[in-house]
Amino acid sequence: QVQLVESGGGLVQAGGSLRLSCAASGRIFSITVMGWYRQYPGKQRELVAAITSGSSTNYADSVKGRFTISRDNAKNTVYLQMNSLKPEDTAVYYCNVFDAKVGNYWGQGTQVTVSS
Repeated sequence: QVQLVESGGGLVQAGGSLRLSCAASGRIFSITVMGWYRQYPGKQRELVAAITSGSSTNYADSVKGRFTISRDNAKNTVYLQMNSLKPEDTAVYYCNVFDAKVGNYWGQGTQVTVSS
């Protein structure tokens, strides 16, 4: 089993910043991709950003230039720095990791609310 612990969500005014963190622990062998997804009420989860073990990154068009994903491989931790937040960024954010041996895991989700 792999456990993911997320932190850093909360309430912020438009234009502000938040930093999300997600630490993985447990039966970790080889985490290849770490990422963040978000989900709006009644909608499917959508990719926000992902980063490979080799630090290649991928971002949703809506967050490019505002969000930055990074990871600390030694700590099995992924971060999402969110700047210039907009009300439309309000959602539940989920951490995701894919380990080549043990599979795909999700965090419990953290609420991000951006007020206008």
